[in-house]
Amino acid sequence: MSGSDVHLYTTQTPNGVKISIALEELGLPYEFTKIDISKNTQKACTIPMLACKWYQDLSTDSTSQEQWFLDINPNGRIPALTDKFTDGKTIRLFESGSIMQYLVDRYDKDHKISFPPGSPRYAPEHIEYGVNRYQNETRRLYGVLDKHLADAKTDYIVGNKCTIADIAHWGWISAGPWAGVEVEHYPHLKAWEDRMWGRPAVQKGANVPDPYKMKELLADKEKMEKHAAQSRAWVQQGMKDDAEKNKARTQK
Repeated sequence: MSGSDVHLYTTQTPNGVKISIALEELGLPYEFTKIDISKNTQKACTIPMLACKWYQDLSTDSTSQEQWFLDINPNGRIPALTDKFTDGKTIRLFESGSIMQYLVDRYDKDHKISFPPGSPRYAPEHIEYGVNRYQNETRRLYGVLDKHLADAKTDYIVGNKCTIADIAHWGWISAGPWAGVEVEHYPHLKAWEDRMWGRPAVQKGANVPDPYKMKELLADKEKMEKHAAQSRAWVQQGMKDDAEKNKARTQK
């Protein structure tokens, strides 16, 4: 969108779509730049639980990072966001949680995707959700969320409106089958995921900066396995390259 001070730097990953979905839910005009991880625009890393090219927030070659992006995020990760602050100066933000908190603090005055400070919040236990290596841990976390939604009898994770808590979780949960964890086994969580996908802003934000094809991919087992094999090869090559670089450094 033109004429906006908010500029998102992202690619098609669960962490990336958190921000585009949040922006769409807020109805906030923004522009975006697609960061092509295959061209090594940023810094090297792999995602523990979903180790595949589709869900990598980082590239595999730290030697060819582009300085313009590192000037925005020295940590070399997506998503990143720039905005013009109240003093007229450009500010640079990174890490998806921090960006969402910034957007809520500055732009969510009507609490569309947040609650007012001091609002009571109830949950059966503290949920420290994150990317995890093991399917068993993922299933445990899915079970915690499923039980919470069942006990709370609410449409969303915190109450009956979509907040940044839901936005932060959706990308990873919708991609559960990629890691071998079927959300269908958790009926309350599945209903929540369907409810989220039914939101126009979620669908619109999920299609930034590319069309969201994960559901289509997961529906075609053969296509998914082929893509997974390509992704594994890509990741393994990156790990091999990193190992060789580290070995070279230690020999200097």
